Amino acid sequence: MRKRVVLQTFLGALLLAPALAAQADGGSRYATLDGGRVHYRSYGRGREAMVLIHGWTCNLDNWRDQIADLAKRGRVLALDLPGHGESDKPEVSYSMDRFARAVEAVMRDAGVGHAVLIGHSMGTPVARQFYRRHPDQTLGIVIVDGPLVPFFSAGGMDSLLIALSGPGYRQMGDAMLAAFAGPGATRELLARVRASFLHTPQHVVVGAMRGLADPSIWTADTIAVPVLAILAGSRSYPPDIEQRNRRIAPKLEQQLWTGVGHFLMMEQPKRFNDAVIAWLDANGLLQR
Repeated sequence: MRKRVVLQTFLGALLLAPALAAQADGGSRYATLDGGRVHYRSYGRGREAMVLIHGWTCNLDNWRDQIADLAKRGRVLALDLPGHGESDKPEVSYSMDRFARAVEAVMRDAGVGHAVLIGHSMGTPVARQFYRRHPDQTLGIVIVDGPLVPFFSAGGMDSLLIALSGPGYRQMGDAMLAAFAGPGATRELLARVRASFLHTPQHVVVGAMRGLADPSIWTADTIAVPVLAILAGSRSYPPDIEQRNRRIAPKLEQQLWTGVGHFLMMEQPKRFNDAVIAWLDANGLLQR
């Protein structure tokens, strides 16, 4: 009888091993959202993870220099939001709520119940929308040069949407991305960002920006979990940005970095990784 149990356990482990390897090795996987595929990669194992959420017209490759360091600290999921990267790109509404539901679909597919959400740029309102939907699954949020308050006036956003909807949207996008670059942005970094933008269909470019213009995502409801905000000092933030952010996120730690641009985690990856890990440790998140 004992030999049978041992044999069954051994055979079960053999059958389970490929699935566990696929979960941990960073290979491409796909969750399902509204019948479409959401591409993601998983590193490590466990029911808690850091979820890396890229920004507008970007993809999970933006986080390539974070994976190794963060995966030493805990499980990591990196996804391509719907319409971006290797995810499906249907002609639908690209709202922050759809993106938040994609995050939930990836977590569910990966067997992750709780997460620290790390959102760059547009990834910040995506993380916030996920928190609204699933506060009990959100351990903390890392803001990477992203907004908790609107960063365009209504008139400015309308003008931007008109420009992005026209035939010259590629030139407009190139100009925007170039303006976001900091002094540490190498040609290789800019080429990666530009390639991602060019890989994003115009209906997604416009749809995601329209999602950012939705006033319902900018309400002043409170984020009760710990929040780390790392902002680029080269951006034109108002002098009271920390007070504004703290009104929404009372458990805020904010860092304003000089000498970096919008893609600060790509410009100074070691500094960024160390800051995130130190914050996780200080708040007792993702305990090893």
